[in-house]
Amino acid sequence: MPAFLFALMALPLRLPSTKGLPVPIRIADNLPARRTLEAEGVIVMAETEAARQDIRPLRIALLNLMPDKITTETQIARVLGASPLQIELALLRISDHVSKNTAAGHIAEFYQPWSEVAQDRFDGLIITGAPVETIPFDDVTYWPELARIFDWSQTHVHRTLTLCWGAMAALWHFHGVGKHGLETKASGVFAHWNRAPATPWLRGLPDRFDVPVSRWSEVRREDLPAGSGLTVLAESDEVGLCLVDDPAHRALHMLNHLEYDTLTLANEYARDADSAGVGAYVPAHYFPGDDPAAAPVNTWRGNGHILFGNWLNEVYQTTPFDPADIGLPLSGSDNRGGWAA
Repeated sequence: MPAFLFALMALPLRLPSTKGLPVPIRIADNLPARRTLEAEGVIVMAETEAARQDIRPLRIALLNLMPDKITTETQIARVLGASPLQIELALLRISDHVSKNTAAGHIAEFYQPWSEVAQDRFDGLIITGAPVETIPFDDVTYWPELARIFDWSQTHVHRTLTLCWGAMAALWHFHGVGKHGLETKASGVFAHWNRAPATPWLRGLPDRFDVPVSRWSEVRREDLPAGSGLTVLAESDEVGLCLVDDPAHRALHMLNHLEYDTLTLANEYARDADSAGVGAYVPAHYFPGDDPAAAPVNTWRGNGHILFGNWLNEVYQTTPFDPADIGLPLSGSDNRGGWAA
């Protein structure tokens, strides 16, 4: 049988309605990220248009732990918006933590504290990193609530994607895997090996692909406990682990940053070079000729779109049609696909 027929047979039987515009991501009409994404050609759905479509969008929650929330929410919305699926993005924050780097008005208008949605169910949850890598997990001021969120994800979220420190925190919470501080910041764009090209997560990525890295600590392969079900999907000869599958918790742990903009590492370099006691460094394999005055070239954009697209596709293919069933044990193919109302 021709390969394309196998692909057609694998599609869900109930496909999305074609009423209205086939636009992928739904965010608040006045969110600053909207103007940025529209200027880049990313198709963004207006709330009024979304209401007219007779499909259930994927409900994706973003727990944004970064100080500069606007930059991070824009980066995540960009890679999610590259998918053909309709996505409803909910912005969440730690309930009792006050952000010092984002205007209080922005937080109040666009973010919900997790405590207000703890009874809701989501098809997907993304947890970002945070600039607390040098602090023991239990000493992070909001650790008790984050631990509750990790536990809540097992009953109210279909699949979770954790990023950078968020991935380290999840591996510590669920598996007791510690992190190791680095003498020098791991910063730059590093080649990573695709260790599992046949998995749904890495399908379409080359055998070796570029990934931006920016962290002061690391998780080591030898610390992953035997029998935990953790599988290394991608890693670098220079900076170690990158992507770890955690099927027991329906989670994917990304220790690096395929969502980064072209200039994110340059901005971090300039910030860190001006910070007392941090010391200067030059992100590796990033500036042409390692010259910070030269404009960097984005070699990872497509890799990010593929990874996030693969994650969204797996969420779409396996999440229950009825949101009330999210968090319940899967029952095989009965839960795959089906988005028409």
